[in-house]
Amino acid sequence: MSEVCIKKAIISVYDKTGISEFTENLSNFGYEILSSGGTAEHLRNHGIQVQDISEYTGSPEILGGRVKTIHPKIAAGILSIRNNVEHERQLRELDIGPIDVVVVNLYPFLEHTGDKNKSHQDMVELIDIGGPTLIRSAAKNYSDVAVITSTEQYHWIQEEMEKNQGSFSQESRKKLAVQAFQLTSFYDGMIAEYFTGDTGFNNQLNDRLVLPLQRTSKLRYGENPHQKAGYYQINSGPEIDGFEQLHGIDLSYNNIMDVDAAHSIISDFERPSVAIIKHTNPCGIGSGKDLVAAYQKAMAADSVSAFGGIMSVNRSITVSLAEQLKSHFLEVLLAPEFEENALLLLQKKKKLRILKYHPKKNMDAKLCIRNSLNGFLIQEEDNIQLKDSEIRVVSKRQPSENEMESMAFAWRAVKHVKSNAIVFSKSDRLLGIGAGQMSRVDSVALAIQKTKNAGLSLLASVMASDAFFPFRDGVDTAAKAGVTAIIQPGGSIRDEEVIDAVNEHGMTMVFTGKRHFRH
Repeated sequence: MSEVCIKKAIISVYDKTGISEFTENLSNFGYEILSSGGTAEHLRNHGIQVQDISEYTGSPEILGGRVKTIHPKIAAGILSIRNNVEHERQLRELDIGPIDVVVVNLYPFLEHTGDKNKSHQDMVELIDIGGPTLIRSAAKNYSDVAVITSTEQYHWIQEEMEKNQGSFSQESRKKLAVQAFQLTSFYDGMIAEYFTGDTGFNNQLNDRLVLPLQRTSKLRYGENPHQKAGYYQINSGPEIDGFEQLHGIDLSYNNIMDVDAAHSIISDFERPSVAIIKHTNPCGIGSGKDLVAAYQKAMAADSVSAFGGIMSVNRSITVSLAEQLKSHFLEVLLAPEFEENALLLLQKKKKLRILKYHPKKNMDAKLCIRNSLNGFLIQEEDNIQLKDSEIRVVSKRQPSENEMESMAFAWRAVKHVKSNAIVFSKSDRLLGIGAGQMSRVDSVALAIQKTKNAGLSLLASVMASDAFFPFRDGVDTAAKAGVTAIIQPGGSIRDEEVIDAVNEHGMTMVFTGKRHFRH
């Protein structure tokens, strides 16, 4: 394909940043400029000769500007295939000239999706129709037409034009077409996302899911330095919507994964609570009369693993807690509020990333997405709350009030531990955690060992399991360690065998009927 000599350009932009300079450059290479409305006025005010689109097409703008660029003369000029004899004949007969460059950016629908001052009708009026039509037409015919959709493209395009006497290479036109289709796809996706949310169908597993993702943060690398990574959101807002970084170096890929886990955990606890996370697993959770007491309980479970962890709390960080954290190396600290002096004290730790979160903004249910094979697995978030009416006592002995409180605490915690998951707890703290083992009895043994390593006792403690016990061995092992009560989903073909074991040991056990696998 030979280089295309650009002779006519259509300019229609909402964001006019740099457009006069860019258009002047086009004119200097001999372009005839077609434009309309505010763009045409802006260009004329900068001394650039422009022909109105309505004059060119012979059709006025109508419907309050809703229809101005949608016209056969415009569409044919863009879509005609150069060197196609039949196309050239039809253009001559209809007195239509080819359009070789399309410069368009779109109405700011994306920027207003979170604007509470915009009514639904305001948002509807921000849906650009003519712009995407021009962009898609030009991108389809990229072999002959260059489509420019962003102010960020102006600089390198001008450099290429200067090198090629006003021409574009086939490679550059194709690159611009790819970016154009990505833009229109994203734009339509944001509109679909807005409408599904507005009609109450947001975050549902519909037959077709639209995920208009925009990179809001560049990451140095992924889980490992050899993996490239970025952070993407379904909006164009702050780097992490609902979170504000107050101090520290940029968040890494692993930090963001852990922050998500930490925020999810702490959101499940109502009393003043502290959760310490390592590789998305809790290594300690504690509740108390205040955060200092809760922190001490959380740390006691596994102070070794807590080194370099992520800590989340559900109350304002006080000076007293900040003093406690002086000697604790954390990667990230996450809280809803910070006392002023506490924040000043914490900011002395140069590498500590300090995040403030907005609880109400982040409590909406979300879809969980992961790639698998050649597609994606998508599910609802596991945010089900256990109701008292759903708990079924299956042992001979009824649980005491304290055992019930302890099992409720353990059940809130175990759903955040990787399967096979086992936790031991009291009513206000985790004592031991067994995560990610291939057999459930191994998770029980690991949790017991972690408790011993921490110098804690399991006497009169409770155990929670994220899924049923396939054999009685896990119960026998827990009973020897001092556990008196168990909470688990039930549902095994050997439930009776497991219940018999509980009764033999004088323990109590409840079934929830719900499991919490976490892979």
